[in-house]
Amino acid sequence: MIAFEECPEGIIVPIKAQPGARRNGLAGVHAGALKVQVTQAPEKGKATDAVLETIAKSLNLKRSQVSLVSGATSPQKRVLITGLSVAELGERLLD
Repeated sequence: MIAFEECPEGIIVPIKAQPGARRNGLAGVHAGALKVQVTQAPEKGKATDAVLETIAKSLNLKRSQVSLVSGATSPQKRVLITGLSVAELGERLLD
């Protein structure tokens, strides 16, 4: 179960990033966080950008609806998603 956090701006989602993976995509839940795999190496923020792109693409969102809250240099990140309710986000994650 992912521990979503609602705030006035949208929904904060905990992310477990896995840079250097074989392919980009969502890979289920890991320790209460959404696991996101990206092929990009963790250097100079490139993997973080790839994580945000992958989340937007996988959830059929605009890139501007997904922003980093914390964890720029860590595998554990917090991402703000705007324009969705928790129920809609849950449905898109299940698809």
